[in-house]
Amino acid sequence: MTSSLTFLGGTGTVTGSKFLVDAGDTRILLDCGLFQGQRELRRRNRVTFPVPPESVSAVVLSHAHLDHCGYLPALVRQGFHGTVHTTRRTAELAAIVLRDSAKLMADEARQANAGGWTRHHPALPLYEEKDVLRALELIRPVRHGESVDLGGPRLRLRPAGHILGSAWAELTLPGGTRLVHTGDLGRPNHPLLRPPEPLDHADVLLTESTYGDRRHDDESTLARMAEAINRTADRGGSILIPAFAVDRTEVILYRLGELRRAGRIPPLPVYVDSPMGLAARDVYLDAIGARDPELRPGLNRGVLDPRWVRELRTPEQSMRAGGTEPSILISASGMATGGRVLHHLRRMLPDERMSVLIVGYAALGTRARDLVDGATSIKIHGRYVPVHAEIVNLPGFSVHADADELIAWMAGAVRPPQVTYVVHGEPPAARALRERIEGELGRLAVVPRPDERVLL
Repeated sequence: MTSSLTFLGGTGTVTGSKFLVDAGDTRILLDCGLFQGQRELRRRNRVTFPVPPESVSAVVLSHAHLDHCGYLPALVRQGFHGTVHTTRRTAELAAIVLRDSAKLMADEARQANAGGWTRHHPALPLYEEKDVLRALELIRPVRHGESVDLGGPRLRLRPAGHILGSAWAELTLPGGTRLVHTGDLGRPNHPLLRPPEPLDHADVLLTESTYGDRRHDDESTLARMAEAINRTADRGGSILIPAFAVDRTEVILYRLGELRRAGRIPPLPVYVDSPMGLAARDVYLDAIGARDPELRPGLNRGVLDPRWVRELRTPEQSMRAGGTEPSILISASGMATGGRVLHHLRRMLPDERMSVLIVGYAALGTRARDLVDGATSIKIHGRYVPVHAEIVNLPGFSVHADADELIAWMAGAVRPPQVTYVVHGEPPAARALRERIEGELGRLAVVPRPDERVLL
C-alpha cells in the first residue's frame, strides 16, 4: 500500500502548519494551523480546503498555539466531522485559545465594518463560536505514550517540552513506515517543563525550523531584560510585553520572579492584561497541583501566582491600566496581531519614555516583526501610530529549540530517518537547518514546496 504526504501549510513560513497523510482509505491531518502574518498568507485561510474536509478521518494536534490548531473550527465549518486526537492539556488549552480566536475575529470584523477600513462588504469572521464548540466536541484526549488506532495507522504522542500538553507525533503506517512530526520542539532548559522526549527512530521525519539558523543566549537575554526594565523605570516609563497567552505569559512571570528575588529589577507593579493568559495560567496551576509528569519536579503555585501580580480581567480594568507610575504590563497577543495589546501599543508607542519588549518569535507581516525591524510607525485599527518608544528584541525567551538543540535531538535517533523534511520556518532558517542536517548528520534533508506531495 502506497502512502503519501502533502504539505498544505507550514512551508516557507512558521504559520499554518497542516500536513496531510494519505494511507489507503485513511486520511490524517497532522496539525490544523491558522496562517498568520503577511496578507498573502492570511488570505490562504479563506481558500477552500484542497480536499473534501469530510474525507479527513482524523486530525492530530501537536499543541494549542493558533498556528497549529487555529484552523480547526474552519475545517469543521466546511464539513470535517472526524476525530481530533491530542493530549488532555492541549484539549484544555485549545478550548481557551479557539474561543478567544473566534471572539477576536468577530470583534475585528465588527470594528472593520464600523470603521470602514475593510475591502470586504461586509467583513465576516473566518469562523464563529458555534464552529469552535462543534470542533471541541470532536476531541478525543490521548495520554503521552498511548497507542491509538486511527483506522490502519497507529498514533503515539510523546512529550515535546514546548508548552504544556505539547507533543511530537509518531505515526506508524500500514507496512511499518514510521513518520515522526515534531510539531514545535521545546528546549532542554524550559523553566517549567521537562525536556522533549528523545527520538528513538523514524523512517520519515518532519522537523520544525523556526530557529534553524540561530542559537539562543539565555543569560544574555535575562540580563538584557533586566537592563531594559531598569532603564525604562529610571526615565519614568512603563514596559509593555506582548506575550502569547499560552506558556509565554507563564514563562515571563517565572523570569520576572527570578529577577525580583535577585534584586536585579525594582519591585514595579506587574499587570497581566489577558483573560486568555489568566485562563491558560489556571491550566498550568492545575497541572502543578496534579504534579503532571511533563512538568519539572518541585514547582509550586507561587511561581505563576505571586502576590505582586495584578490581574486585569475586564475591559474597564484594561483601559485604566498603566497610569502615571512605572509598571510592567503583560498583554496578548504575542505578535501584536490583535487583542488588548493593541490598545496599549496605541497609547505607549508615541511616548519615548516607554519600552516594548518583544519576547519571542515574530512572524513576517506582524506588528511585532515590524517593530523589531525598526518601523517608525505601525497601523492599528485603521490609523498609523508613530513609534518613539524603545523597542527591545529578546528572542531568547522563545520556547522553540534553537538550531543546536534541534540538531542534538535529531542526532540522538538510534535509527536515523531516510529523509527529513524541514518545515515550519522562514526560508533562511529552513535552508540553514537543511544544510546542517546534511553536513553534520550526513542525512538526506529537503525543504518542501507549498502543496508539494511526496510518497512515503
